[in-house]
Amino acid sequence: MSELQAALLAIGFGVIVAVYVFGWWQQRKYRRKFGAAFKASHADALYQESAAKSVEPDLEPMTEAMDDAIPSVEEAATAAEMPPAPVLDGSCALLDVRSDFIIELHLAEPSPAAVLDGLWQRKFDFGKPVQVCGLTLPGKITAQQWERTIAESQTLYERFRIALQLVDRGGAISAAKLADFRDLVLGVAKQIKADTTVPDVDETHRRATELDAFCAEVDQMVGINLVPPGERSLPGARIAQAAALHGMTLEADGAFHALDAQGHSAFSLINQDSRPFQHHTLETFGTPGITLLLDVPRVENPAVQFDQMVRVAHELAGELQVNLVDDHRVVLSDNGLARIREQIAGVEAKMRDNGIAPGHAQARRLFS
Repeated sequence: MSELQAALLAIGFGVIVAVYVFGWWQQRKYRRKFGAAFKASHADALYQESAAKSVEPDLEPMTEAMDDAIPSVEEAATAAEMPPAPVLDGSCALLDVRSDFIIELHLAEPSPAAVLDGLWQRKFDFGKPVQVCGLTLPGKITAQQWERTIAESQTLYERFRIALQLVDRGGAISAAKLADFRDLVLGVAKQIKADTTVPDVDETHRRATELDAFCAEVDQMVGINLVPPGERSLPGARIAQAAALHGMTLEADGAFHALDAQGHSAFSLINQDSRPFQHHTLETFGTPGITLLLDVPRVENPAVQFDQMVRVAHELAGELQVNLVDDHRVVLSDNGLARIREQIAGVEAKMRDNGIAPGHAQARRLFS
């Protein structure tokens, strides 16, 4: 290395040391000047407010809300002890102390319907329908249910409700039949060691008599007769054709029926001389007249159904060349039809006021 190179190297090293020393001195100078300011405990208003809110929140409203939302230990225990109410299927929901003599059996242990063997053997001995409903066992994810029970059912039941219908179109049940039914069910209960809940026979018979009197009052059938003038006979084939045009179908009872949305008869078309219509005799069948018939208690909205029946009657009159007449063969005027409608509306209102809706399943039971 030459002397010149050594000198240049020494100069460069010296410059580097000088720059480093100068930077160190400047840093020390600024630290002394501003260090006290950084060490002072000045409050930051925004930071202080935020910190206060996070450290000391207002818990009172939240505590009240939590108290409302979370049940107490006692409430939770009570809720856990109360099972959901059993579900009623459609037929069991119809059973009512006003319309049925209901005896309840509380079984010693869950059993199938076969334990009621003595009852099944005599189910049809009372002149009125007998229905048995059983309370199923609770499942892990399913609620208990009262369901209609048949003798062959293998389901296990905790309780049974055995019901004898009090009233139908044959009249009210007799006190003797009620007592006979009670004795039969109590005998079955004794055999299977079941506890029973039994209504009073005399009180039940009184209710049956009252219900029967009311049903007799509102049990009305309204007919519109369609009769050809003179001695002309109506051919069965033409009647069937005209009925079909109005959506009426020939049913097993020998009448043509117009069905409602639920598949129940809204009104029917029958033969005046009581002979049933039959598919295989329609071509040779003849009749002096036909009748459109409305069974008021058994149809929903009977006044509205009557309007529909009147419309069909007028159209059939034109198609078959017949007159609309009453039971005395007097021609029905618009005023006469309006009076009939008023009577039907009155029956409908009276039934609803007494808790029996026309056309409802309960009404179809009572007026069967």
